[in-house]
Amino acid sequence: MIETPNFTLLGETTHFPDVVHCETFLARAPTHKWIIPTHRHAQMAQLFEITSGTVLAKIDDATINLSDGDFLYVPAQCVHGFDVAPHTDGKIMSFPQPILTSIGPTSNALPSALDQFFSGKVMPQLASLTNTLSETLNTSQMFRQQIAVGLAHAVLGTIASLAPSTQFMPSDPRLADFDAFILQHQKLGLSATDYAALLGVSTGHLSRLCRDATGRGAGAYIERSTMNEACRLLAFTRMPVAEVGYQFGYSDPSYFSKRFRAARGQTPTQYRTAFAS
Repeated sequence: MIETPNFTLLGETTHFPDVVHCETFLARAPTHKWIIPTHRHAQMAQLFEITSGTVLAKIDDATINLSDGDFLYVPAQCVHGFDVAPHTDGKIMSFPQPILTSIGPTSNALPSALDQFFSGKVMPQLASLTNTLSETLNTSQMFRQQIAVGLAHAVLGTIASLAPSTQFMPSDPRLADFDAFILQHQKLGLSATDYAALLGVSTGHLSRLCRDATGRGAGAYIERSTMNEACRLLAFTRMPVAEVGYQFGYSDPSYFSKRFRAARGQTPTQYRTAFAS
């Protein structure tokens, strides 16, 4: 069995070079003779924006034809490759996982939207944001990285709003209330039973609502929100790892590290180091 290559950027296995990376098809595709072999990125999502030419994208078991004015969003761990028509141009924007998980306010709907691949038309708002982000990354201005992170969040939020709605919108309005309660109380370490009581439903019913909408039970749904917010604190504050855990009701730092590693595939310290490197 041939293993699918796992890269940061295509063909590169070193640390990610910037808070966000932007390049063009003309800069990358000709070196591969316009055929990008199938690969995946373990900790990075990508946005492909076609300004001229055509691309045949192969994603998992699907194929998508892209042309002028189209975009394609590909989440982390999604196997993909491209047949690019010669002289095709456009942007390739790469977002490391800490950028995605640090978008706030915390919402389970947004990461669910960004967990799927999908394509669409580049609307003026999206084009303006990606152009500004690309221009910012090409400068050496003061606070360049902070500006880039803010713009990246705006790009990703806009992309999420264009995702197929049936894939991520709560199937029951009580899930929107659940999200609001999690955001309000997540630092108390409340259980699924506690949240069910706040919503006026049984724990089993709350789990069914979560599973119907996301495939996850209530406990996993809560933990995902918690870990998303923990990622934001690890990436953008100097708060000690133990204190981050305390913020979410983990009195034992080693248990917090264990749960974080189970959710993210690396320890909190490794996550912070990878983001800062």
